[in-house]
Amino acid sequence: MPSLLLRNARVGLRGPIRHVLITDGKVAEVTTETPPADETVDVGGGTLLPGLWDAHVHMVQWAQTRRRVDVSGARTAREAVDLVLPHAGFTVGYGFRDGLWPDVPHKSLLEAAAPGREIVLFSNDLHTGWFSPAALAAIGMGDHPTGVLRERECYVAITALPRPPEHELDRWVAEATTAAAARGVIGVLDFEYADNVTDWARRVREQRVDVRVTCSIPKDRLEEAIGRGLRTGEPVAGSGGLLEVGPVKMFVDGSLNTRTAYCDDPYPGTDGRGRLETPPGELYDTMSLAWSNGVEPAVHAIGDLAASIALDAFERVGCPGRIEHAQLLRAADFVRFARPGLIAGVQPAHAPDDREVADRHWAGRTQRAFAYADLLNAGAALELGSDAPVAPLDPWDGMAAAIARTDDERPPWHSEQAIPLPAALAAASRGRYGVKPGDPADLMITATDPADLDPAALPGMEMLGTLLNGRWTYRQQS
Repeated sequence: MPSLLLRNARVGLRGPIRHVLITDGKVAEVTTETPPADETVDVGGGTLLPGLWDAHVHMVQWAQTRRRVDVSGARTAREAVDLVLPHAGFTVGYGFRDGLWPDVPHKSLLEAAAPGREIVLFSNDLHTGWFSPAALAAIGMGDHPTGVLRERECYVAITALPRPPEHELDRWVAEATTAAAARGVIGVLDFEYADNVTDWARRVREQRVDVRVTCSIPKDRLEEAIGRGLRTGEPVAGSGGLLEVGPVKMFVDGSLNTRTAYCDDPYPGTDGRGRLETPPGELYDTMSLAWSNGVEPAVHAIGDLAASIALDAFERVGCPGRIEHAQLLRAADFVRFARPGLIAGVQPAHAPDDREVADRHWAGRTQRAFAYADLLNAGAALELGSDAPVAPLDPWDGMAAAIARTDDERPPWHSEQAIPLPAALAAASRGRYGVKPGDPADLMITATDPADLDPAALPGMEMLGTLLNGRWTYRQQS
C-alpha cells in the first residue's frame, strides 16, 4: 500500500499544525519534519480528525428513501395523500408523523383519492406503514382491515414490497456509502431487517463500498447465524477487512410517534402505556442464547419501562451489548447505563424532530427524554447514529442537535441535556479522541476547525477528504 503524507494538517480540535505520515493503513508519524512518502498532499491547515461512524442505519431503506416521495411536511393524513398523488406507478412515500395529526390514516382515504393505485407511505420512524387496498393485495394482505400496519407487521410488509433487481439495489446502497464518505463517514452499523452478512459480502465483491460495515443479525435469524458460526466482532471472510459481524437486534417496545413506546405512565387520554414487544422472560432467554454463542445483543428500548426491562436483562445475563434509542429513562436508570461493555446507541437528530410529540405524549417527563448529558455524567458510553432513513445519514446533523438541542429557529429544548463538541465527536467516532501514531488511518479532514463554528453550521461542514485504511474514499475536487 503506498504511503501518504498529509502536510500542514491541524491535528485535532484547535490542535497544532503538523505533517502526518500514513503507512500500511495506520498513522505512522505526527511530526514537524517532512518524511518521504509515495504521495504528498498539502491540506492547507484543514483539521484532521478521526473518521465518523453512524452507529444505527438501515442501509437498504436509506438507499431506497433517497429515491422516494418525501411526505414529512404533511400536517394531516389528507396532505400526505396529496403529496403522493402526482406520482405514477407503485408509489412509496416516507417521513410522515401522525402523532400530531387531527385525522387518522386509513386505506379508504388512499382508495378514495386514487382508486386502484398501489400506494404505500412509511412513517418517519419506520414503525408504521400505511397501505392502499391495491398495495395490500400486492403483498398478500388484501384483507387487512385498516391498511395501517404497525411494528412487526410493518417490518414484515417492508420486506414483502416489490424491489428493484438485486444488482440495482446493491448499486443504490453502494452509492449511499459513497455519499456518506463525502460527509466524513468511515463506518456504519447496519440494522437492516435482512441477512446482512450475506448481502454485504456480495456487495463488497461486486461494488465499490466506501465505508466499513458492522452487519447486525435480526432476532429471527439468530439460530441460523449461530449455526453458521457467526460471532460478534469477527471479520466477514473475503470482505477485505470492510465487514464484521454485528449484534443481534431485538425489540422491547415500539416508538414514540406510534405511541407504542412502552412507558411507566399511560399516554394522555388513554389507559395504554405502549406495546411490550418482547416480555422480560423471552428477552432474557434470547439474550442468553445469543451471548452463550458469542453474539452480543442490541436491544431496542424507547420508553422508560422498556429501557428498565432491557437493563434488567443485561444485568441478569451479564453480557456486553447495546441499548438502542434510550429516549425516555427513569431517573434511577441513568447510572445503570455505566455498566462495563454496555453502549447507549442514541440518535440526537430525533430530539428536535420529535420534541412537540414528546411534549404532548410524555408531558411532565421530558426532562429525562433524549437526556444525553445525564447519560454522559452517569458514565455511560454513547455512540451516535441517525437511524437513517428516519434522519439523514450524516453524523454532523446529529452532533449539531446534541450540542445545540435545536435545529432551527426554535429555542433549545432542555438545554441542560446538551453535550460539548468533543464529547459529541467522540460519540460519533467510536470513542476516538484526536489522532496519534498507531491509530488506524480512518480519518477525515474538515476545511474549518469544527471548534470554531456555531453548532448550527456543523450540518453544512465543508469536507476536504475522507480516508479509509489510508485510501481516499472522498477528496474535494480543486
